[in-house]
Amino acid sequence: MRVAFAPYVLKFRNPAGTSRGVMTEKPTFFIKLYDESEPSRFGIGECSVFPGLSPEADGRYVYKLMELLANIALGRDTDLSRHSSIRFGLEQAIRDFAGGCRHVYYPSGFTDGKKSIEINGLVWMGDFDEMISRIDEKVSAGFRCIKLKIGAIDWKKEVEMIEYVRKRYSDSELEIRVDANGGFPLDSALARLKRLADLGVHSIEQPIPAGNAELMAFLCSVSPVPIALDESLIGVYGRDDKVALLDEVSPAYIILKPSLCGGFSGAEEWISLARERGIGWWVTSALESNVGLNALAQWTATLETSMPQGLGTGGLYTNNLRCPLRLESDRLRYDADAPLTDDEYSQLDWRE
Repeated sequence: MRVAFAPYVLKFRNPAGTSRGVMTEKPTFFIKLYDESEPSRFGIGECSVFPGLSPEADGRYVYKLMELLANIALGRDTDLSRHSSIRFGLEQAIRDFAGGCRHVYYPSGFTDGKKSIEINGLVWMGDFDEMISRIDEKVSAGFRCIKLKIGAIDWKKEVEMIEYVRKRYSDSELEIRVDANGGFPLDSALARLKRLADLGVHSIEQPIPAGNAELMAFLCSVSPVPIALDESLIGVYGRDDKVALLDEVSPAYIILKPSLCGGFSGAEEWISLARERGIGWWVTSALESNVGLNALAQWTATLETSMPQGLGTGGLYTNNLRCPLRLESDRLRYDADAPLTDDEYSQLDWRE
């Protein structure tokens, strides 16, 4: 067996505001697994690295991919325990190749076109008027759960925005999740959590920065709004470390991003440990291209959950690759009749 990889830069359709600044592009790497005797048939995956968030996103990343290529050619194992994004992509490529190179990674009623996944409507950071407009668009499109990225504008303005939403849509009409990306000041976090609870917010992701386990544990024990861990899971690799984190912090939820928390296998371990402790969870995409998003949605569809998932829709980028995923209202569906073609992949700059 052989592996090749190709770098690719995804271009945002509109600048994406995050708590870490505004993004206009995002690098990623595609990976393919093939047999030398028939190189035209290959399994495809995406190593969706996230600069500024992925611990492995450094100057040595490409060398790790080169090490993987060499080891697979020689039949050796590669230690990917600290390279979640590469494990994420390799697991996709292996499953695709084993399944006949049809880009069906996790066969189910979803890939047969018979089932769908409810997702939340993500509202990106912006100024007050922009975010209100985006919220109204999501609700008009049929979303019953929205996720607001907060932390980019003044806290009072963000409260005002959520108040506006609540005056128009009750708890039963619209579930509001917020994601602070660790942006709350430590000395005012609890007061802010209480205010969000008053506004009927369903949950908040990562109110304070990762690495503050003791304070996060305290907030989880007293917060009137359920807290979900997101960035706190990144860089926690071993099972014992995962157990220690969950037992110490005891969050209401954990957010699973396989490209950041150990690939699909690592995320499944998080799910198992969370279920043992009565901790809820949902899956969230992490700005993958349609390649990674397709595999992520297929995997999510096999999990036993009825909560809205945080999956993207592939419309963020101007140069995304084709994909069989389709959005209908707030349901993500797989078009089983979509034609399969690998012509886009042949144009990539493959390194072998």
